[in-house]
Amino acid sequence: MSSLELKAKSPIQEALHNLSSDAGALFEPAMLEQLRAMRGRDPAAFARLRLQVKDARMVSMSEFDRLTAPCGEEGQPAANAGIFTEVEPWASPVNGADLLDDITHALARHVIADKETLRAAALWAAFTWFVDVVQVAPIANITAPEKRCGKSILLTALSKLVHRPLQVSNIAPAALFRSIELWAPTLLIDEVDAFLAAHDDARGILNAGFTRDSAIVIRCVGDDHMPTPFNVWGAKALCGIGKIADTLADRSVPLRLRRRTAGESVESLRHSDPMLWEQLRSRLARFALDNCETIERARPTPITGLNDRANDAWEPLLAIAEAAGEHWPKSARNAAITLHGLEGEAPSIGAELLADVKAVFDTKKASKIFSADLLEALIADEEAPWATWNRGKPISPRQLSAKLADFGIKSKDIRIGSANKKGYDLGSFLDAFGRYLLTDTPIPSATARQPSNGAASSDFLSATPRHSVADKKASQTSSDAGCHVVTDETPHQESAPEWDESDVEVF
Repeated sequence: MSSLELKAKSPIQEALHNLSSDAGALFEPAMLEQLRAMRGRDPAAFARLRLQVKDARMVSMSEFDRLTAPCGEEGQPAANAGIFTEVEPWASPVNGADLLDDITHALARHVIADKETLRAAALWAAFTWFVDVVQVAPIANITAPEKRCGKSILLTALSKLVHRPLQVSNIAPAALFRSIELWAPTLLIDEVDAFLAAHDDARGILNAGFTRDSAIVIRCVGDDHMPTPFNVWGAKALCGIGKIADTLADRSVPLRLRRRTAGESVESLRHSDPMLWEQLRSRLARFALDNCETIERARPTPITGLNDRANDAWEPLLAIAEAAGEHWPKSARNAAITLHGLEGEAPSIGAELLADVKAVFDTKKASKIFSADLLEALIADEEAPWATWNRGKPISPRQLSAKLADFGIKSKDIRIGSANKKGYDLGSFLDAFGRYLLTDTPIPSATARQPSNGAASSDFLSATPRHSVADKKASQTSSDAGCHVVTDETPHQESAPEWDESDVEVF
């Protein structure tokens, strides 16, 4: 770089240029005054500068935020200067397995949930302390089917554990992305079902923060409406009733709670010992300090049977479990299989249509079917959504055609007996059945039974397609690669303590 270019740099740019060798220059009184002015005048520019400081890894971000916090007229720090409590790392090295066990037990004292949910919550809380060194930020999706299941209590308990917690019940989308970029918090949103219903565009902001590479949204700012990038990377927990949008659920670790029965009891979180949470935070800070490089380099083996997005979400959690050791690598994988296995019981509407179409072919034992007959059979099923698809009216032929076309399946002229009409051939569905339907039942053969002794029809499949190549391949795939095999075989890889009475007694 020429001397002329250096002279053209602002003092702040010059300090950033030399940050790797001299961090102190950035915190000289005159420089701090300029930084505070920039923070108040142009938050987006300050946030970009803050990312440069973070990437240099020469300065603590909490210290940087404290020193650059704008001051009021009386010289007092602004209201947001102390928004996050400083956490002093534990004085000695921390046993990761003991730490995660203690977090799990602390959570179990206040909410009713399966051990897999509690362990996943403990891993997610630990992940927030490594958010600067991982590449994926899974959303913690705290959910339950009804009210009074402890969702808000778990969210509040997590706020006592996570790094830089910012718990809100409602936030405007404009404030959402500005808060994430300015403060880099762990965002905990309560009543997310009502929040997203009122602010549908916020879903895109939450989705964008799943991977570090895609964690940018563009918004127009200022009087001249200048398009400005905002970084929305960070940890987020959502709490609400029922299902969230598929795009969010796909990026989430599901934490499912249930209402307690008369025989179950929990302790009041409001009356819990503050020292317990303070010590857990301190131990988490030390565990992160000692293991950040290990987690940054970690490349956990994906879990067979989970889809790619679920494996992405669990990547940082598995890395933390492996760093903790003892039973946690095994327990984390079991939790992932259990939680996402439950999630897999609710297929997408497209997969549900494929399953119902397959059921029609199976029931009729047909290799071909006219479009009108397929539509009639789908509508006849009162338990399926097709009879009321159009606001109480049946799904139309055009809609059925469009839904199937999404899977590359199109109608064509087919002959059944002496009739020739538009319809579908079973062979057109076999690829979609194999890709999108998880089943232990062999996919039917694409080869119809050959006519014999003058029989005129070839529209019915053999009831025992023993010699069909397509049958054998589909059967082998189901037996070797199904999710149920993963669930049955994975527990034998290494031993893991069960959730027994000794676990309960420490609560």
